[in-house]
Amino acid sequence: MRYFISFLLITFMAIGAILIYYYNQIRGQADYIINYEPKLTTKIYDRNKKLIANLFDEENRIYATYDEIPAHVIEALLAIEDTLFFEHHGINFDAIFRAIIKDIKARKFVEGASTLTQQLVKNTVLSREKKIERKIKEILLALRLESMLSKEEILERYLNQIYFGHGYYGIKTAAQGYFHKSLKDLTLKEAAMLVGLPRAPSFYDPTKNLEASLERANRVISRMHQLGWIDDEEFTKSIKEVPIVYDDTLTQNRAPYVVDEIIRRLSKDIEDLKSGGYSIYTTIDLEYQKLAKKVLKEGYEAILKRAKNEEQVETLNGAMVVMENKTGDILALVGGVDYKKSSFSRATQSKRQPGSSFKPFIYQAALNMGYSTVSLIPDVARTYEFDNGDEVKKWQPKNYEKDFKGLITLREALVHSRNLATINLVNEIGLLNVYKELKRFGFKDLPMDLSLSLGSLGISPYEFAGFYSIFSNYGTKVKPRLILQISDKNGDVIYEKEEKKEYLFEPKQAFLMIDILKDVVKRGTGKRARVKGLEVAGKTGTTNNNIDAWFCGFTPELEAIVWFGKDNNTPMRKGESGGVAAAPVVGKFFKELLKKHPEIKREFDAPKGIIITKYNGKREVFTDISKPPAMKEEPVIEDKLLF
Repeated sequence: MRYFISFLLITFMAIGAILIYYYNQIRGQADYIINYEPKLTTKIYDRNKKLIANLFDEENRIYATYDEIPAHVIEALLAIEDTLFFEHHGINFDAIFRAIIKDIKARKFVEGASTLTQQLVKNTVLSREKKIERKIKEILLALRLESMLSKEEILERYLNQIYFGHGYYGIKTAAQGYFHKSLKDLTLKEAAMLVGLPRAPSFYDPTKNLEASLERANRVISRMHQLGWIDDEEFTKSIKEVPIVYDDTLTQNRAPYVVDEIIRRLSKDIEDLKSGGYSIYTTIDLEYQKLAKKVLKEGYEAILKRAKNEEQVETLNGAMVVMENKTGDILALVGGVDYKKSSFSRATQSKRQPGSSFKPFIYQAALNMGYSTVSLIPDVARTYEFDNGDEVKKWQPKNYEKDFKGLITLREALVHSRNLATINLVNEIGLLNVYKELKRFGFKDLPMDLSLSLGSLGISPYEFAGFYSIFSNYGTKVKPRLILQISDKNGDVIYEKEEKKEYLFEPKQAFLMIDILKDVVKRGTGKRARVKGLEVAGKTGTTNNNIDAWFCGFTPELEAIVWFGKDNNTPMRKGESGGVAAAPVVGKFFKELLKKHPEIKREFDAPKGIIITKYNGKREVFTDISKPPAMKEEPVIEDKLLF
């Protein structure tokens, strides 16, 4: 007897030592589950809180608190996986003994007996290999968790950690992915399909094997009926139901150029951008984004059609930015005609010469210095000499039409985009004076020579949208913004973008330019951007040899900047000017938008201080800075147009 007692003591001590050994190994693993902080998917939304995309590294997971999970989801899970969950303490010994007997008879592991707590342990910190060592750790961890966490906390962790197939981690992710529903809107059949997935996620994936998924769900429902958890009516109804299943991409990326830009901007400051469960609210409007993408592609196809058999058409591309005048909110951002072929964003990453679309800033500088819309400018050819090292070179600029008009009014010079008149205007004002005014507007890296007159700087469509707000926002420059707000996984706001505005000159001076740019669209180089029933102002831009084609247009509420060109900076087909290639895209965008939103503001308001009268028999606008010349007609202020 003494030897037997000694044997038992030694055995218990050995078992105790083994358990202590394994417990020391798994203590940190228990803490990981207790202080559960899984990788969470970051979600990007448009301004109407519609999902643009999911961002994640390895696991696409949207977290659900226990309170979010409906009772019928919990009941379905327990019915099929662990009916006695709320009664045991992490281990179901009856189930273990039954499984051991079956395993002994089969002489191999054929049946498990894991509770949900054990499954949580296995799926979170342990491997799936069937070894005694792993099973001991699993049991110890399960007992530890049951002593530290409530049953509800264990269920919450389980339903967020488990894999539901199709790249979905967590039941909330799966509900949104497979059924496009929130948890509270799931039917019993849909809930049964979801809780049946973890047993074999690939096999029961309803996007791949719907029949198997439905059969598995019916077994769940039958088990619930057998337990008395649902009545006959609900049983019959649920068995017959065949839910609609969606086969979405994991990211659900509806605006890839927008998403890439957001990642570029935030990844340096937010290290866990793709795993921290942030909610990023953007200024984008998916309706505008879809329309902008459509019209840009149509403009691109029109250019290709005109190009016919010209070489290098495959390098042709385009970009479009749509912005709200008053706020600077970017409503649409399209960085190319086909993201699958090229993810490079020509809207934000490309610096191209704006050509004549830069001229309004020069003419605005002249207006602010006292020139008027009818000031006369010489539209004549001149030859300029400049030093290029030891060599003296000549520059002989020309008009696009290869002619000249002599003296021409400031309005007509800009409406018809006369290069020579613009260069002569800069000469009259003084290059240094123009340069200083453009720097005051915010332009950087400007060339300090007369080529500035023709837009010989580099700028992206996104940046240019901000500069064009100088006109569309009546002399107050707004900075484009793409991100409105960022919330962390707890819903706390960690970033909020304010409108940035800079007052540059009086609204009445800006209105002079608006009035001229309206004429550009009515009868000038931007005629193809006209929209019936809507006032559109804007300016075309074409660089030498048709390398770049721009149209920068705006209405009383919105701006639209469009660029076309080749990525290798070679010329497009001769004749692909801003007026031919880009202006129709802006016109089509506003025309389609007007159909969908007839309530948008259609006419520009005239601010206080505008003098509207006739000059040489034509309507003209002036201010006390850009004064009307001496004339017979008495200036008239039209009060009905003032704000």
